[in-house]
Amino acid sequence: MPVASGCYWLSLSCVFTQEVALTNGTPMETLSPASASSLFNRLQLDDDLEADGRDLYASMETRDLFVTVDDPKKHVSTMETYITYRVSTKTSRIEFDLPEYCVRRRYQDFDWLRIKLEDSQPTHLIPPLPEKFVMKGVVDRFSEEFVETRMKALDKFLKRVADHPVLSFNPHLNAFLTAKDLNKRQGLALLTKVGESVKHVAGGYKLRARPAEFCAMGEYLDTFSLKLGTIDRIAQRIIKEQSEYLTELREYGTVYSSWAGSEQELRRPLEGVAACVTTCCGALEELSDNMSQDFLPVLREYVLYVESMKNVLRKRDQSQAEYEGRLEAAVLRKQEDRTPIPMEVEKCQDKMECFNADLKADWERWQSNKRQDFKQLLTGMADKNINYYEKCQAAWESLITLLQDRQTEDKTSETN
Repeated sequence: MPVASGCYWLSLSCVFTQEVALTNGTPMETLSPASASSLFNRLQLDDDLEADGRDLYASMETRDLFVTVDDPKKHVSTMETYITYRVSTKTSRIEFDLPEYCVRRRYQDFDWLRIKLEDSQPTHLIPPLPEKFVMKGVVDRFSEEFVETRMKALDKFLKRVADHPVLSFNPHLNAFLTAKDLNKRQGLALLTKVGESVKHVAGGYKLRARPAEFCAMGEYLDTFSLKLGTIDRIAQRIIKEQSEYLTELREYGTVYSSWAGSEQELRRPLEGVAACVTTCCGALEELSDNMSQDFLPVLREYVLYVESMKNVLRKRDQSQAEYEGRLEAAVLRKQEDRTPIPMEVEKCQDKMECFNADLKADWERWQSNKRQDFKQLLTGMADKNINYYEKCQAAWESLITLLQDRQTEDKTSETN
């Protein structure tokens, strides 16, 4: 790997370190770590922390609904070309007529489900879907790599929904998992009154003040989003540089192979160098593919997650504004004609408190998932880089052995 790429990796690790110092929505100042061990200490990703996160939701987790997205298939018709995915479900819940289901869904079906979840569960964080559109000429949406990456993202989305203690009982999810032909017009009446009222807040009312804990959430999301954006840009530069370096490296190895054909005395050493370069090319290609297919998708998922969380925060603010507006109007009426506070104000207060409770629960759940996801991401990144350098080192060490053996043979020939 070129020297500049190493600088990028250093920048990448620094950005990660700054980001992970933000804990539970409270930004904190941090210094760059002096070693890899201090980086992992700052991540606070030890087993005890993960155990605490699991215990927090031990009584809420649903373990009776399991879903899988796999087996992508391409469909070509006169009107359009699209990909469908197999969605398999196993469950013991009484809401389902059968213990197992297997249906095929395309991306727009997943999009339909997410919209329905947002409409009917406005107080909860809905996991993001991968982006629908891709840049023409840059990514082929029917390529094996793209379809595989999208399939993994759709599988993660559905698993997150199925594992949620509230979303997993949504009737739209039931229809998505079981209906042979998904009728996307059905269920329009399932919008909750909570969702409707949140959309129709009293116009012109300005929120007094967002509670401190939700202010901290907003600040954290802003900072986290900036860090992810920086990491993504650096990673993109690394991948581009690796691609350019790989092209040069392959040409480099070809030169040694050609040279070996015209130098009988140097044939074995030159072929050895060419073999080493070929090995390094394969290792680098594998490392770069891992970044493109495993590393970047996780970053992008969390960029979308941030937007989803911000959207829920905005809805919470609207709920608070609705309550404050109705309360203020009721207080003025009471001062004028001594009428009691109407029931609708109390209902708005209950709704706001419900919103707060749901958001805080989903926030803790999201933080726990994020810690585990980034631990897996960083560990995988470290393993892949170690594997890359080990392959390169082994290849060049084998060349040294070959050269030493050749030197021994030459001395033996001279002696004889």
